[in-house]
Amino acid sequence: MKKAEQKIEQFIFFSRWMQMPVYLGLIIASLFYVFKFMMQLWNLMTNFTSMDENTIMLAVLGLIDISMVINLLVVVFIGGYWTFVSKIEFENHDDKPEWLSKINASTLKIKLIVSLVSISGVHLLKTFVDIHNIELQDALLQIGIHMVFILSALLLAYTDKIMHFNDSDSNH
Repeated sequence: MKKAEQKIEQFIFFSRWMQMPVYLGLIIASLFYVFKFMMQLWNLMTNFTSMDENTIMLAVLGLIDISMVINLLVVVFIGGYWTFVSKIEFENHDDKPEWLSKINASTLKIKLIVSLVSISGVHLLKTFVDIHNIELQDALLQIGIHMVFILSALLLAYTDKIMHFNDSDSNH
């Protein structure tokens, strides 16, 4: 019976590799965002002289938005792989992201929610810049969604703090 249990546990442990296609798919998705970024940058460069200040600002905010989404994807596919599948072997590499050595499931969640709040904030800024072309209901909905993201981030950070407080309490 112990041998069967070991085989089942090995199978369960090996199943973490089922996430690999998901992370590879996110890398491919980020390539699409790079292509979209380059298209929008090209549009900004070729139409710059005919754009007013608000249009330029909206275009730049669109570029920032894409950049932040790509950053979110990188955190998910590198951090997720590192945390849930296998450690990446680049300990002595000069370009190793500093945050990676401190990543765990808890810090990954915090990084994700902070990224979502930031992306939502950029969308909200785009709405405010272009407020004369946005319906009031849409603007209010975006504000509500942003507030939910902020509240979620605060609750997640508070929960994380409580968990770490209890961890440090039991160590004393």
